Amino acid sequence: MMSGRTLEAYDSRSVAFHWMTALLVVAQWAGARVIDWFPRGPLRVDARSVHILIGILLLTIVVMRLIWRLSHAERPEPSGPKAVRTLAPLVHWLLYALVLVVLIVGVATESVRGDSFFGLFKIPAFAADKPLRSQMESLHELVANTLLIVAGAHAVAALTHAWVWRDGVLGRMIPALRSRRENHGRP
Repeated sequence: MMSGRTLEAYDSRSVAFHWMTALLVVAQWAGARVIDWFPRGPLRVDARSVHILIGILLLTIVVMRLIWRLSHAERPEPSGPKAVRTLAPLVHWLLYALVLVVLIVGVATESVRGDSFFGLFKIPAFAADKPLRSQMESLHELVANTLLIVAGAHAVAALTHAWVWRDGVLGRMIPALRSRRENHGRP
């Protein structure tokens, strides 16, 4: 809900949601790469359980972030060349969509695979079909990799704003950069 003023930065809740999402996405992607390093048995069950738990936390954060974005958060206007200003909101919504899709496919994969959650209880397999399980796991991995590629492009764009255009956009999500810029009297 815009108040008619031009914002220089995102509000603190939006910044916190952004960095929590980024951290959890990277942790999930890296964690998924190491699950199969563990021998079959309790250690692998625990590693997969941590992946599931972080996935649930990520889903919670993303839903809260979307609710906040749609209902309260004021956002600065996109900056940079016209093409970048047009692409920025599309890329942000693509990132939201990819995170949600990877999480939904992850839930679907678990419902096909079934699992043990820290050895405390069993997640039932609703369709114990090995080819379907393999397809779901491949789809989950494909969407996760796509998410990382788009997030990487998003990070490169942020660094381009900082190092090439020097327009202060990176400071919108990193308060310390904003403070440093303000202390040096830069516009």
